[in-house]
Amino acid sequence: MTDLSAFSLAGRTVLVTGANTGIGQGIALAIGRAGGNVIGAGRSSMDETAALFDKASGGTARFTARKVDLADHKAAQAMLDEAWDTQGPLDGIVNNAGIIRRADAIDFTEADWDDVMDVNLKSTFFLCQAYARRVLQSGGRTGKVVNIASMLSFQGGIRVASYTSSKSGVLGLTRLLACEWGAKGINVNAIAPGYIETNNTEALRNDPDRSAQILERIPAGRWGEPCDIGDAAVFLLARASDYMHGAVIPVDGGWLAR
Repeated sequence: MTDLSAFSLAGRTVLVTGANTGIGQGIALAIGRAGGNVIGAGRSSMDETAALFDKASGGTARFTARKVDLADHKAAQAMLDEAWDTQGPLDGIVNNAGIIRRADAIDFTEADWDDVMDVNLKSTFFLCQAYARRVLQSGGRTGKVVNIASMLSFQGGIRVASYTSSKSGVLGLTRLLACEWGAKGINVNAIAPGYIETNNTEALRNDPDRSAQILERIPAGRWGEPCDIGDAAVFLLARASDYMHGAVIPVDGGWLAR
């Protein structure tokens, strides 16, 4: 038994996809505050996250950016393998990267369906697969997988057919992988964010009527912040959650309770 807090990530390295902004950035910074190193993966610049991470961690942890198009699952797998080979074994992975397309279901295009499913679900599965292979091949290692689901893993929503389908799939995938890998030393769990202040919700927040409707249903009375999700991710990456498998934690201000 280690002397470190059960919530500490000191000495651990975690891959976080989509760490350039929003929830991914919030998760990366929370890991840094808990003492963990982060490899941020995505196609956008992560200079801002790197600067904020250095402050959050007090310089005691390291942030490394890796550029990759996560819509290309083979490129994503290759990135994970290269990170493992060059920076050492990964103690965890957070599948956060996601995109959204909005249109009435009757008008939804194949491109908008495929684009979202490729990033949100297909890449998530194959990154989980690539990570589990490395953990299991290393002999005796354990690992943590945290998938970012959504309120729309439980509900239908409107005008986001591919997003709802992908996030429902993420929840089902999390449970399946937990069943397959739980006895092999790999924890697979998920977080279901509620309405968080990110780029993906900007359109909703800029719509006075829709924003008011959303806030009326949230018992906490506010939109969530990326750090709210980040702290939950730290819990699922740390020793404190070692007996959790296939769980989904709603971080939603009470949305599902109402």
